[in-house]
Amino acid sequence: MAFSTTVSQRKHIKRKAPRGFLKHVFKRQKPHLRLETSGDLLVHLNCLLFVRRLAEESRMNAFESKCGVIKKEHVQAAAKVILKKSRG
Repeated sequence: MAFSTTVSQRKHIKRKAPRGFLKHVFKRQKPHLRLETSGDLLVHLNCLLFVRRLAEESRMNAFESKCGVIKKEHVQAAAKVILKKSRG
């Protein structure tokens, strides 16, 4: 039996949040801000949830407009809807 010559296209997904990078960004942007120990993880989780919801909403927008590719307009419309829902 011959081995397959195809290479897997899967990328390795990091299981850990980039805590050092997040803390550095927080300190650079808001030096007076004091976060508790797991505060950076909560911010990272919130960002991941937002990106996931944005991807789902923009996918639905592309599907409604009968487009097979998610375009910039779909993402912008989805962002407006998500941000409007989170404010009100």
